[in-house]
Amino acid sequence: MTIERPKADVVICGLGWAGSVMAEELTRAGLNVTAIERGAWRDTSTDFPPAVDPDELRWTTRRELLQPMSVETTTFRNRMDQTAAPVRNWSAYQFGWNVGGAGTHWAGMSWRFTPWDFEVATQTRERYGAAKAEGLQLQDWGVTYAEMEPYYDRFERIAGTSGIAGNINGEIKPGGNPFEGPRAREYPTPPLKDTFWMREFREASERMGYHPFTLPAGNISQAYVNPLGVTMGPCTYCGFCDFHGCGNFSKSSPQACILPALMRRPNFTLLTETEVLHAVKHDDGKTAKGVKFITKEGEEGFQPADIVIITAYQMDNVRLMLLSGIGEQYDPATGKGTVGRNYTYQTCGTVNAFFSDKYTNPFIGGGALAVQIDDFNGDNFDHGNLDFIGGAGIMGYSTNGRPIQNMNNLRPGSKRWGSAWKEAYTRDYNQGAGIFIQGTSMPVRDAYLDLDPDYRDRHGQPLLRLTFDWNRNDQNMLRYLTDRSVEIMREAGGEDMIVENQAEESWNPYKQHSSHTIGGAVMGADPTTSALNPFLQSWDVHNVFVVGASAFPNNGGYNPTVTVGALAVRAAQAIHQTYVNNPGPLVKG
Repeated sequence: MTIERPKADVVICGLGWAGSVMAEELTRAGLNVTAIERGAWRDTSTDFPPAVDPDELRWTTRRELLQPMSVETTTFRNRMDQTAAPVRNWSAYQFGWNVGGAGTHWAGMSWRFTPWDFEVATQTRERYGAAKAEGLQLQDWGVTYAEMEPYYDRFERIAGTSGIAGNINGEIKPGGNPFEGPRAREYPTPPLKDTFWMREFREASERMGYHPFTLPAGNISQAYVNPLGVTMGPCTYCGFCDFHGCGNFSKSSPQACILPALMRRPNFTLLTETEVLHAVKHDDGKTAKGVKFITKEGEEGFQPADIVIITAYQMDNVRLMLLSGIGEQYDPATGKGTVGRNYTYQTCGTVNAFFSDKYTNPFIGGGALAVQIDDFNGDNFDHGNLDFIGGAGIMGYSTNGRPIQNMNNLRPGSKRWGSAWKEAYTRDYNQGAGIFIQGTSMPVRDAYLDLDPDYRDRHGQPLLRLTFDWNRNDQNMLRYLTDRSVEIMREAGGEDMIVENQAEESWNPYKQHSSHTIGGAVMGADPTTSALNPFLQSWDVHNVFVVGASAFPNNGGYNPTVTVGALAVRAAQAIHQTYVNNPGPLVKG
């Protein structure tokens, strides 16, 4: 028997950051919204109180906030001539498993993308010529940074983002990031404080002529009331951020910023522990009439709605489009089709070192507690004589000092067991420091997503298959940025360096440097190269919107969260201000 629920104006598939932002905006505009979330309800006061949140074994080691492998996985291969196999352990990917999604367990680094990131194809051609992009599948987003700025601002106000502006309306401000795009005003809350290592990194990079600044953070620096009337508290620098909730209401997350207001609205309905299987189209295939779902008890149902919004994890967004028959599957052999196109990851490296005469006290930390230079990010430096485009932020970080996680962060040659290991850990825990390189990732023709022909999930639906390996551009970029990071660490006085460049070996999902998985349902102004128009509306089924990092045609040298939030605000406003009054394509293809 199929359950048919009352019709909604809007059904939202996944209640993480994107879904929460969309639901808040649309319900405030008066629309009747039903959200369907595969995971369970999670609440700050009951699930993450200060007595529970710092349980490192539960959250960091066992990763209880992540979706279990028995619920869903993907398959993976590096090349098209290989047979993909299911991924058996989450490392590179960190699917959320609750209301709030991955926004519950993220670290909090709160970046805007640069103006260059949105127009990488055009700006690369104009500055360096078409040959510079040879071998890359570059395309613009169909929206500029200037157009995105007010939506960035709105999301930052909701999130309470802490930071210090470097560019307000074109005026470069001391202490901030001089390379950032112009912003209309200062951050909602001041920047976090420096730790010992952050100060050392700041001073070393300044001596080298670079421009250090404090990271914009979702670990907010002081008490704050956001535009929704939700009160947030100041960060206590506990270091239990990524993989953890936040018991202090001080980490930007749906639980801390949006849900307290959203859950009070009578025109909002939430179904938890209920999984959307696919959207259902009308017979003419031009619009969707709702979504099919299944409950944890195994009962199938149908949620009718005038508008379907897919706001799941990046991978799930692409998979739901394919399972729903929305858009044409991308074919790397011909270059035709759009769904699955332009998959990218995040190109990262680390430089760790030790100080024999200094104590870094890493237990004082925060998920986004760091100082960064952007001198080598994006196109902030001349690539004319270099064999790559793009770049990375280089940060001296104090994100955490969790004892279990850091017990193997030891000087080279240290014993890994027994009394000698204990002595080494006692010494090195307080003397270690790290630099993180978080880089761009550019799309190529043979990196993509499709449905696996061999493996199915517990409901009989095909798993999503990933075909991906590092491309030459990103490898060359990371080698160059790793060398610059070693120079900074040497200037800071670091000894016994441990340098790791993740792109030196073939990519695999079991080595985590990032969880920033991007693309597959990308946006753009050209329907032959993008699955979505610039308002994240499907070119093929106009009442379906797909919101998330799946929409990014390329990855910047930053975390994607704030850009996802800004795109969600923009799409939601387009829906209630324009689409509901005149349903149809918001952009002519």
